[in-house]
Amino acid sequence: MDRKVATIQDVAKAAGVSTATVSRTLSKPSVVAATTREAVLSAVAETGYRVNATASNLRRQRTGSVIVLLPNIANPFFSQILAGLASILTPAQYGMLIADTQAGPDPDQRFRHYLTSGQADGIVLLDGSLAPDALDIPGRPPVVMACEWMTRDLPSVRVENGKGAAMAVGHLARLGHRAIGHVTGPRGNLLTETRLEGFREALTSVGVPMRPDWILEGDFSMDSGAAAARAWLDMTDRPTALFFSSDEMAVGFMGAVQREGVRVPDDVSIVGFDNIEIAQHLSPALTTIRQPRTQIGIRAAELLLGMIESGTRTGPSDLIEIEFIRRDSAGPPPRKTSG
Repeated sequence: MDRKVATIQDVAKAAGVSTATVSRTLSKPSVVAATTREAVLSAVAETGYRVNATASNLRRQRTGSVIVLLPNIANPFFSQILAGLASILTPAQYGMLIADTQAGPDPDQRFRHYLTSGQADGIVLLDGSLAPDALDIPGRPPVVMACEWMTRDLPSVRVENGKGAAMAVGHLARLGHRAIGHVTGPRGNLLTETRLEGFREALTSVGVPMRPDWILEGDFSMDSGAAAARAWLDMTDRPTALFFSSDEMAVGFMGAVQREGVRVPDDVSIVGFDNIEIAQHLSPALTTIRQPRTQIGIRAAELLLGMIESGTRTGPSDLIEIEFIRRDSAGPPPRKTSG
């Protein structure tokens, strides 16, 4: 016997809500209370209800897709953000297309292509290095930035990066460090500049002088962290502690100096930024600044869906609170030995 095809009324009965609430949950999950959303989604799974997404999109003149643009698709930093995005977009019947903005000779041109291709109803952008004027395209879909931002009226979801740098410096200063260096992200990047400015201001506030030769340029990658380690090892006068603008660079640095017999934190203290998954599994575990990446993804998806539904390209920006995670990679400065 053929199984009866589940209807929206079946879902409403199983969830104990109205059919209008079911419809709203499936089309606009961000406007429904979390408990209601969970009840409806459980009822959908229980009844086997299937939405005819193709017909719905045709009626609404939508593609049913959102493009997520990343600057490095292999970077593990983005995993939790993608999970947060999916937790909102999937129940709303939106597919998520992921593309790498840097996988080609002209990132700005690739960005313009996605804005004009008609492949998606909206875009989540996680690359702040793209030219702002690339957005000056009539009729483009709404864009929400996550983690990064541009110097224009574009909605974004991000953390207080300068505050995170100040947390890191303050912790090192309280441990007794007076020789503190910094490994930055790529030059010209807003995250890089904001965290560097926060680092400078924090040094001033704790009365620690800044040494320009202790500011090392990286690019957020492990390889650039290892390069910073080689530069640090070559110094005759080294900082006793370093704040890294990303955990990946801190990981690369730690591995490189440990291979040379340097002990962390006995010989050098390290603080990162991001709290990527590997940070707590290092030896020693990495002290860092936690970005709530899942929450960033959730909020970015909610903002984008709101813009798609309202037909606007403008919207609010959100600041998500950060958290200092104290682990074992930072300790008091090494004792000076007498000659």
